[in-house]
Amino acid sequence: MKTPYTKFYYFDKISITPRSHKILQELLDEHPDIYQLLMRADTDHDAVQAIQTWISGFINKRPLLKAYLLDKTQTHIPFHRLSWQDYGILRCWDYIEHAGRLFKDPNLNDEYVISHPIRQLWLAVKEGIGGAEPGFFIDMQMMFRQIKATDRYSLPDEKQLIDWMNKHPSGLDEEVIAMRQKNKERILRIFIKKMDQGLLSSKRYQFPDGADEREKYRLAEAWWDERNFHLRFAVRKPDLLNEYLDHSLSRETMELLHKAYKRGIPFFVNLYYLSLLHVGSNTRLAGTDLAIRDYVFYSRELIEEFGKIRAWEKEDRVEPGKPNAAGWILPEGNNIHRRYPEVAILIPDTIGRACGGLCVSCQRMYDFQNGRLNFNLDKLKPKESWTDKLKRLLDYFEEDEFLEDILITGGDALMSRDRSLKNILDAVLEMAQRKRENNRKTPSDKQKAEIKRVRLGTRLPVYLPQRITPGLCEILYDFRQKAMQAGITQFVIQTHFETAMEITPEARQGIERLLATGWIVSNQQVFTAAASRRGHTNKLRQTLNDLGVLTYYTFSVKGFHENYHNFATNARAVQESIEEKRLGVPDQEAMKELGDIVQQAPNLSEELTAFRQKHHLPFAATDRNVLNMPGVGKSLTFRTIGLTRFGRRILEFEHDRSRKHSPAINKMGKITIIESKSVMEYLDQIEAMGEESSEYLSIFGYSCNETEILPEIWELTK
Repeated sequence: MKTPYTKFYYFDKISITPRSHKILQELLDEHPDIYQLLMRADTDHDAVQAIQTWISGFINKRPLLKAYLLDKTQTHIPFHRLSWQDYGILRCWDYIEHAGRLFKDPNLNDEYVISHPIRQLWLAVKEGIGGAEPGFFIDMQMMFRQIKATDRYSLPDEKQLIDWMNKHPSGLDEEVIAMRQKNKERILRIFIKKMDQGLLSSKRYQFPDGADEREKYRLAEAWWDERNFHLRFAVRKPDLLNEYLDHSLSRETMELLHKAYKRGIPFFVNLYYLSLLHVGSNTRLAGTDLAIRDYVFYSRELIEEFGKIRAWEKEDRVEPGKPNAAGWILPEGNNIHRRYPEVAILIPDTIGRACGGLCVSCQRMYDFQNGRLNFNLDKLKPKESWTDKLKRLLDYFEEDEFLEDILITGGDALMSRDRSLKNILDAVLEMAQRKRENNRKTPSDKQKAEIKRVRLGTRLPVYLPQRITPGLCEILYDFRQKAMQAGITQFVIQTHFETAMEITPEARQGIERLLATGWIVSNQQVFTAAASRRGHTNKLRQTLNDLGVLTYYTFSVKGFHENYHNFATNARAVQESIEEKRLGVPDQEAMKELGDIVQQAPNLSEELTAFRQKHHLPFAATDRNVLNMPGVGKSLTFRTIGLTRFGRRILEFEHDRSRKHSPAINKMGKITIIESKSVMEYLDQIEAMGEESSEYLSIFGYSCNETEILPEIWELTK
């Protein structure tokens, strides 16, 4: 009878590759004691026992680590007191504790994988078999170096951090602006030609009869400043995309784009965002747009998986009348999402269900796959019944005893037309007023939480800053003035810049307008492989701060095999947080001062600059590096408990206990994630981007972590 173990034992007989042999020999030369232990072992069980005894010798000499291991609640031994060597010892111990454990791997359509690292090593040493890949052996080699402290570990110095940051340009650099102006001119020339040929048409955008080329260009250039122009003429087919990019895409890229188009993956790139891509012979700018390109161009893995993509977060899988994974019963499965007691997401039935472009790593790709989100903008106009439905949805917020934070998103909240957005905000205001008024008539012990924070989730300051019009800002300003009277204290535009190269003069103007309304602008970056290059996120933090934008989250890429290309390992997220972000982390007193500035400053850009100068900070790192778990909520508290034969790490996550959760998480327990690529594959990938992988080698040692505490400025004011 076949069992999940059958396939694993099949791999026992497969010889390891020459590259694996080379790494293994290096490991054994460096650690002859490990070699002797494995060679003396007659069985894999003997090998595990021998390594367990060996690693116990290290633990017994480290009382703090021993206490940490014995304390199952891990509440009285602070994680941050563990040392670099402790991390390696802890990982080896966990490998032994979980040896032989089977895991369903969503990256492989729920096929079973097994973690048995010592057995894999024993087979390779004894007979050169086991089928383990180079990524496995390099990970084990680095673990033993860490345990024995044979590698010198030190944090990069300030000069190195600044050098890494400064190698990345921004979209506000003169050279970049000039390059993109040429892109804009080329795109408009092609657009005019397509209009003349009748290949593009619009009732709203037409050239007058008899207009010459100069007049047509002047008119098209004026249209460029209108958001409807970019939405109407967004590129929806691969060949037109390549033409606008001066036929610069490779044959392989075009083949992938055509496959994606045939598979029915949505295709929507507006002309403004397209103009941000580097086209031409300027080698100084080569590769600077990688983080943008990886948001536009589909990977082979995404194309293969489309149609099989599943919701990453369990709480997004809703059955009518039943609690979701977080324990909440929702009135509408597709309109309200909820993880935490105090906050819920509202997704309106308006054009806000669409976006200004399609992000390749979108967390709601499964919704595009199922047709709930799309780019048929005319079909997404709100129907007459939406007003009644909106009231029903907001009744949920009004009647709930915990909810005090509403995040309106999509799609994209600012894709909604001004009238639709105003109607939504007005309805939110009325709901908040009623909730507050009802509390005045209710005994204090039975009062419900009132709405304290309103957020709008949008990427349009990035994709389409032309949307940030005076009319929109007037709506936001008026809402804030009225909502403050209803007890709402925080107003946040939550946007999503991936790279400093997305911060253009147009984006800067849009942000200035938003800040002038009194709303805070915060940023959430998705930590893709291209965005994870050394210094890249620090440059983004600095450039955003210069405009008055605060950083909120740095998210590890979520999803399964479909996001393989863009996935940067969680070890890299921890490495970035500990080694690079520290350059701009305010101390506790400074963070409190910043919180006061955020709440009171009429000109956040100037005040934030003065704050940074006072505290000698190149930027203010107010974001947390986290992963949206395939359980409930966000966390980066984990231990690496296993390693597949491919070198893919198996992480066991704890929920972030610094945040409120429903009791459901106590039943859910720990969450296990199998990463979609090995650390070695990640390093090979960034080498291909022009990086020096030697600058990243400490990444192997970040095998455990504890989630950063939520900065005080993001706490809800009471």
